[in-house]
Amino acid sequence: WKDDIKIDQEAVASYVGGEIAPNGGAHSGRNWGAFDIQKEVIDLCPTECMKYEGGELAINTKECTRCMHCINVMPSALHIGDVRGCSMLVGARAPILDGAQMGSLLVPFIKVEEPYDGIKEVIVTIWDWWVEEGKNRERLGELIKRQGFQKLLEVTKIGPMAQHVLEPGQTPYIFWKEDEVPGGWDRDITEFREIHQR
Repeated sequence: WKDDIKIDQEAVASYVGGEIAPNGGAHSGRNWGAFDIQKEVIDLCPTECMKYEGGELAINTKECTRCMHCINVMPSALHIGDVRGCSMLVGARAPILDGAQMGSLLVPFIKVEEPYDGIKEVIVTIWDWWVEEGKNRERLGELIKRQGFQKLLEVTKIGPMAQHVLEPGQTPYIFWKEDEVPGGWDRDITEFREIHQR
């Protein structure tokens, strides 16, 4: 989904008051103590996009990564939005030595509506690239690893975005080309030093 998470504030209050068991009652076999929304939901949000003040739960949708932890803990109070679609991952592999590996996110959100032209266009483009560039018995994931994720983005004409970065601090899949860098690779060092003084 792409829009806001739907919040039922009355159900949130019922979770906080202990009237509804969190996690759909999955942890009811033991006495875990009273439900603590701050500790069990707010503090575990990976992007810290939630807050609970004055008996009201608020979610900053722009910061939400849709991990669904909050929805899993409070399924009666939180529901996914109405603007729904799918994400497209490519290149999943299961090499013997490395083990199964999930595909890389190519399209974070695409609407799923008949006649599914948007989805088909991405698939056919990848298919054509794989038929042209793939080696004998080479899977798509191996082709992406050999030629690079950036090449896949160029072929599909999908612009690089933050969701394409595997994890912060790591080299992303995207590399600058000479024509994208002002002045190219050959720059005057004295001019550079004037702009960037030590």
